[in-house]
Amino acid sequence: MLIIMYSTMRKFILVTFAALLAAVSAYAGSDGFLKGKVLRIDKETVAEVGSEGSPFDIDLPIPGVSIGGGSKLSLLDVELALKQAAKDDDIAMIYFNYDHFSAPTSACEEIRRYIREFSEAGKPVVAYGHSLGNGSYYMASAADRVFLHPKGSGSLNGLSSTQYFLKDLLDTLGVEVKLIRHGKFKSAGEMYIRNSMSPENRRQYEALLEASWSTLVADMAASRGIEASQLREWIGNLELGPAATWMDKGLIDGLKYKDEMEQYICHLFGTTDPDAVKRVNLKEYVKKVKKGSGKKVAVLYADGEITRDGNEIAGEKFAAQIEKLRKDESVKAVVFRVNSPGGEVVAADIIRREIELLGKEKPVIASYASYAASGGYLISAGCSKIFCDNTTLTGSIGVFGMVPNLGKAASKVLKVNFESVESDPHASAGGLFTGMDDEEEAWYQKEIELIYEDFVGVVAQGRNMTTEQVDDLAQGRVWAGKDAILLGLCDEKGTLLDAIDYAAQQAGLSRYKIVTAPEKKKNGFGSKDKKNKPLVMVQDIVSQPGFRAMAEMPFMTIDPVNPFAL
Repeated sequence: MLIIMYSTMRKFILVTFAALLAAVSAYAGSDGFLKGKVLRIDKETVAEVGSEGSPFDIDLPIPGVSIGGGSKLSLLDVELALKQAAKDDDIAMIYFNYDHFSAPTSACEEIRRYIREFSEAGKPVVAYGHSLGNGSYYMASAADRVFLHPKGSGSLNGLSSTQYFLKDLLDTLGVEVKLIRHGKFKSAGEMYIRNSMSPENRRQYEALLEASWSTLVADMAASRGIEASQLREWIGNLELGPAATWMDKGLIDGLKYKDEMEQYICHLFGTTDPDAVKRVNLKEYVKKVKKGSGKKVAVLYADGEITRDGNEIAGEKFAAQIEKLRKDESVKAVVFRVNSPGGEVVAADIIRREIELLGKEKPVIASYASYAASGGYLISAGCSKIFCDNTTLTGSIGVFGMVPNLGKAASKVLKVNFESVESDPHASAGGLFTGMDDEEEAWYQKEIELIYEDFVGVVAQGRNMTTEQVDDLAQGRVWAGKDAILLGLCDEKGTLLDAIDYAAQQAGLSRYKIVTAPEKKKNGFGSKDKKNKPLVMVQDIVSQPGFRAMAEMPFMTIDPVNPFAL
């Protein structure tokens, strides 16, 4: 058995090396060596909406941690750059350092596709780093050749989601929480009223994690020419660790120190002098990306929480952006790029209505990023077509309201007492220190039911379903993109560029210019968007496949004035 495995792996490595040589020869000069530049992907952070950073940004000596927002490349720019590089005679290969690359799950899924297309165009892709994990190997495995530091290691562990519950603590403090909702899967707020996961929420998370992880495993296994079941067996048995274990199983192609990697790259270009190899970083190459000419296709970003006001998706401000695109005669189609876990009901409906009006005058195509859930789904359900990634989190068609009562806690812990004087019997209903009685709670529940019925109706109309069909898929349940397509909540797996190309086709454009709205943000000290921006960004955690979206879902908003959230 060991001899057979060794023979199989040796054959696989030889085939892989032969494929790399074939790729090299396709873009080699008469002497057989590569001609052109190395496109380096190293220390890049990719986000839905790019940002220019700040002169005060500081990289700390802690992986993934920085002070200031830091500059980020937009996913659109990265996709355009990789697509252009595949056709650019001046770019000979990609060198990908997987140690320092950071991007959300869905962005990794989309970027990985364009790295594969670069390779399929006959140009080699080489990946190198010091350690491997879920996210880094998912990206590295897209390369033709994957190398690891000889003393490096790594593991593929799968995805997990750990939730915490505060009911016992709140009971001890005397804090009462009323959670009013429609949707047995609408788990937002459960942490305040339970001390363990509900069966429905556990079922929901199990399905989400499996859908996301099976996507990543399938892609990694396919790139290495093995069965997904075999890879999952190795993962389940903890058979991956030191560099040698990755080599033995054919998951990487070699072990090299940094200087040896330099020699390897030099050899591909027929030189021994690293300075003779021309290089361009992705961040610099992005600046050369061409976004077309002619009539415009606009990418409208809905990135963040939906609110009445604020710096993210503020209802009326965002609706004004939509109206502006509707009245701009040079914009012939719009791609509505949604990356939102939901938010406030009225703000979401204001946006939904403007998208509806826009769709009556020009094609509006939805493209989902990490999540388009709850209110994020509501605002885009009426688009004529919806693209998503397999790992997108969407659906969550449900409503909840949450009203905390701190009165008893203040009295018990702080020895502060409250007493209300009311003009009418329910004047203080839902107050932070008064809570609600049974009659008031029943009234809130009726409001929730009406909002839910309206939500279901909007989805039914937008997705050409009956309300009964939508209700079966709704109840607040969140679906992974790959399942949402099968259920009819989304139409097709596709990248942001896929959605743009489709929108252009619907507008009858053979050539077009891509524009974006709103304008790019600036992060860091002294910038317009510094409000509510964290000074420390722990990118390692939030950008790993399966973690960023899971950590932020289910989403909830506590607003004493507008307590209803989608």
